[in-house]
Amino acid sequence: MNYTQNRKIAQITEQTLIVGIDIAKHRQVARAQDFRGMDLSKRLVFANNLEGFQGLLQWVKALMSQHQKSEVVIGMEPTGHYWMTLAYYLKAQDIRCVLVNPMHVKKSKELDDNSPTKNDTKDAKVIAQLIKDGRYSEPTLPEETYAELREGMKLYDQLVQDQTRIKAKVHNWLDRYFPEFLTVFKSWEGKAALQVLRQCYLPQEITTIPDETLLLEIKKVAQRAIGLKRVRQLKAVAEQSVGLTVGTRFAKEECRFLTEKYDDLTERLHELTEELCALVLTIPGAKEMSEIKGIGLITVVGFFAEVGDLSQYDHPRQILKLAGLNLRMNASGKHKGKTTITKRGRKRLRALLFRVAMPLAATNEAFKGLHHYYRHRPIHPLTGKQSLIALCHKLIRVLFVIGRRQCAFSEKQMMQDMPHLQHTQGVA
Repeated sequence: MNYTQNRKIAQITEQTLIVGIDIAKHRQVARAQDFRGMDLSKRLVFANNLEGFQGLLQWVKALMSQHQKSEVVIGMEPTGHYWMTLAYYLKAQDIRCVLVNPMHVKKSKELDDNSPTKNDTKDAKVIAQLIKDGRYSEPTLPEETYAELREGMKLYDQLVQDQTRIKAKVHNWLDRYFPEFLTVFKSWEGKAALQVLRQCYLPQEITTIPDETLLLEIKKVAQRAIGLKRVRQLKAVAEQSVGLTVGTRFAKEECRFLTEKYDDLTERLHELTEELCALVLTIPGAKEMSEIKGIGLITVVGFFAEVGDLSQYDHPRQILKLAGLNLRMNASGKHKGKTTITKRGRKRLRALLFRVAMPLAATNEAFKGLHHYYRHRPIHPLTGKQSLIALCHKLIRVLFVIGRRQCAFSEKQMMQDMPHLQHTQGVA
């Protein structure tokens, strides 16, 4: 993976054919240039299918032969998901494919004609010019296990979102038809409470059911902690319930639908989690990462799903940039503004790292000590959120080393390697 812009520019030589492609759902537009930015052909419009892709390759080969080019670089904007099929096709043909930031295209399109005009032909040319100037990035196109993990985590996130929506709808139902239910049960997701909801009992129905019958139904899933005392408490609040007594026929159907949907999603999530965890353990270093106190195996799955194969990175700073956690300075002359993170990159990776930094700061002795140091150091102490971002930086470096070397993490060794943490060991 290329790191500096100088190295990117150096790879564009006199023998390189540069092709910029404006991506869309049904058709793409390609423009070709040389290393000086001179157009080498009229535009090519091709369809987003196999015939179109093959036509693109024939057009590229003809231009390379006509202009004596021995190399080709094809670049595009990562527009939605439409670019992925072409990128994987080019990779299978051993053709180098790069990505150009859409924001760079938007801000550069007025350089030639001083006009905000936007069209596919113009955008394709701008993309080619940005590639010529080294303003591109190498896409992470995972394969095999890493591709499975990425698709698996997308499905995992979708199931979690669907489950969250169902949970909100169950709360909505309870607020309307049995608002006193959660005064008896701490959570409706508990075994006993969920079993009662599965029966779709309304408050007026609960009052008519014998205690033993209700208890027997609950005992099917919860053998302990629930007895007649809890059942009688449930019946007592049901008698005083202010829940709605209208529309009950389809209210019961709604409750049945919601509980069945919740059970289905919960089961699917459990099965998917087991499959993903088993799959990620086949990756070198994953087991050692999961043994770090404060990091779960599903976190390791999410990390590899976003980052891919660590061997394609030369330095952990590249992963920092991929996550959008690299710092953005805001200074001019004597003015020194606030330093923030760029947030340019994979937001799922950034969110995952930030979420795991919080339990690390609370339970892992080494990260807890580092967090305390950042918060209370005599020079430039950090706020809580700034310190967590700094922990994300450290975590990326740790995971990078573990993934590359397959070595175990030692909290004691980490603190010994950082002398400024010695005085925090007692605090941590």
